[in-house]
Amino acid sequence: MPGKELLRKIPKVDEILKNRAWEKLVTDYPEGLAKDALRESLEILRESIKTGEAVSMPLIEEIILSTRQRLTSLMSPRLKRVINGTGVIIHTNFGRSLLAGAAIEAVKNAASYYSNLEYDVEQGMRGDRYGHSTVILKRLTGAESAMVVNNNAAAVILVLNTLAEGKEVIVSRGELVEIGGSFRIPDVMKKSGAILREVGTTNRTYKEDYERAIGENTGLLMKAHTSNFKVKGFTHAVTSEELVDMGRQFGAPTYFDAGSGLLYPANERLLADEPCIPTELERGLDVISFSGDKLPGAPQAGIILGKKIYINMMKKNPLARALRPDKLTLAGLESTLLLYLDKKTAIQEIPTLRMIHTSDVALKKDAQRIARILRSRCANITVSVIPLYSEVGGGTLPDVVIPSYGVGLRPHLISVEKFERRLRSLSIPIIGRIEKDMYLLDMRTLHKSDREPLISGIETAIGDAE
Repeated sequence: MPGKELLRKIPKVDEILKNRAWEKLVTDYPEGLAKDALRESLEILRESIKTGEAVSMPLIEEIILSTRQRLTSLMSPRLKRVINGTGVIIHTNFGRSLLAGAAIEAVKNAASYYSNLEYDVEQGMRGDRYGHSTVILKRLTGAESAMVVNNNAAAVILVLNTLAEGKEVIVSRGELVEIGGSFRIPDVMKKSGAILREVGTTNRTYKEDYERAIGENTGLLMKAHTSNFKVKGFTHAVTSEELVDMGRQFGAPTYFDAGSGLLYPANERLLADEPCIPTELERGLDVISFSGDKLPGAPQAGIILGKKIYINMMKKNPLARALRPDKLTLAGLESTLLLYLDKKTAIQEIPTLRMIHTSDVALKKDAQRIARILRSRCANITVSVIPLYSEVGGGTLPDVVIPSYGVGLRPHLISVEKFERRLRSLSIPIIGRIEKDMYLLDMRTLHKSDREPLISGIETAIGDAE
């Protein structure tokens, strides 16, 4: 059979190792790694012969070339830059918020040099890593105290374990959310050692529902912001003020998992329904937590604010060490928060806020500029400027869409699906979306630094059309 004949013709490893192309390969890559890659290449060749995919034997030089390509891929970082043309600003799959220039510089300095991470320079003694962000968080929000952990899921676990281990946490059934990665509040509560006591119904929960559930084993009264969905119509929810009143009446601490972390209502039209952190604290909540890499536009972090007595309890919890952030997170977070001291500066310098506030008029001009360049450089493609709608994303503001503009592309010689795959396979992948047989790139999430790789990437994908 032809397949068996081909299998017998596969070159021996020793024969390949004598080839000049192999000698060049092992000057560029570690020899042991190169041999492993060669064996993988030969095994793939063997399998392709067995399945009938390969009908002829490649030259030794071609086998070595495929081995080189395998090594190049193996030794390249898998975490890479992508160009986000989806229009989703806080895109969880793409790493959520981009950092401001000041935050990037702070992270670079923290990574390049020793720092006073846990050293009090003034006192000449060991310091507190939480202190670097606490000062600015207290100033921005009016909180008595603050601490930072590595994400908001960690914050939820730490709060529940510290304040309600072995006790009941009363929360509305309509707020028992699941967010990305199968993170469910009931499951987290169980892991924390707290006991879930759900009250009310999916769409309507009242103060009286909480009051009937409060008893000797109540450890915490909790609210959770439904960041990634909305219940509309016949609805009712317990307010922060009502929760605080009950907490004071029955002597139970109150906690709000606010999720997205709006530090001030910078765009009332878009963010009208989003809880503002300083406002929630003014209402008397004992503890509130939220994500650093959502609306704040900072690195991934869980920010916990509230009464000093409760924050101190959390800092002493053994879990705090396992959940604490590293120096890079703290450096980027503090630098981002400092920008919030001036609202205008924050909107201009923090990419997440800047993208939310950029007008569709400005984006239309950007789309027209990109379209003109593409028309002049790319044949075999129709380029259009079209109105779109962007999303905030990241489990934030699920009902909010922002008018935007984008570029629509229709290749002439290949399908739009093949065009999309080619754009994803570039060294800097371009990610957009397909609607009505048109490939769309939303300008809201495209940056000036994206423009040249974007245009050249489209040119490459179209230039290879057959």
